[in-house]
Amino acid sequence: MNISDKIFQTVKSLGKVVLQSRRPTVSSSADGGRIIVMGNGPSLNSTIDAHMDLLCSVPTMAVNFAANAPVFAKLRPRYYVLADPHFFSGASDANLELLWKSLRSVDWAMTLFVPASLVSKVRTILGPGTVAVEGFNAVGAEGFDCISDVLYRLNLAMPRPRNVLIPAIMLAIAVGFREIDIVGADHSWMKTLSVSDDNEVVSVQEHFYTDGAEEKARVRHEYKGYRLHMIVESFAVAFRSYIDIARYASKRGVKIFNCTPGSFIDAFPRCELH
Repeated sequence: MNISDKIFQTVKSLGKVVLQSRRPTVSSSADGGRIIVMGNGPSLNSTIDAHMDLLCSVPTMAVNFAANAPVFAKLRPRYYVLADPHFFSGASDANLELLWKSLRSVDWAMTLFVPASLVSKVRTILGPGTVAVEGFNAVGAEGFDCISDVLYRLNLAMPRPRNVLIPAIMLAIAVGFREIDIVGADHSWMKTLSVSDDNEVVSVQEHFYTDGAEEKARVRHEYKGYRLHMIVESFAVAFRSYIDIARYASKRGVKIFNCTPGSFIDAFPRCELH
């Protein structure tokens, strides 16, 4: 971006923070150490098979519908992130009902991160139990790094959260972890992207768990009407956000490693999980 673009994006970001951000309640509970952030990509199955003992011995973070997987109760993640408004819509959806039932069944200490404006609502949905609810701001900030970094550090904003993994990594930094290992972050959507003879864009986003028919239909409905350039631009936003995270993490002295075989994310150093 040139200077004028940075000025515009910075002013826009500050305006979004004023209008959309709420008081965050993310507590800095980790005194350094390591966390494994688990995306929901299909490669997570092989990671679980090969490293189950490790995943059960260090703090982990899960996202989205991971609680619907049978292995969830064995993994017992210390942290969980929900960001998409769909999770809080109250829609008649079997997957959503199972998700909240699974989260209410958690019998270990776990922190659930949700948008700050929804903390009270989620606490009511969960009821009494072992899950603590903390609020973050999924508000994208761009422009001058010096200003964005302050907003990030105050948990008022983050790089544009196109994908739930973006707030997950930023929350791992905010909580205080010094090493973040990422697994299940295939992000290989472009391999499955196609256009039908009716000019409808088809994007298959596979997960380590099996999506139900309702969820597949919901995703197809969401993509209906989107043109290819819009979807590709959306992918670009996500990959650019990871570059922003890498820069910010380096400034904070946090090491991030992508331990996902075949991942499309090119922002972080690669290594095998160990």
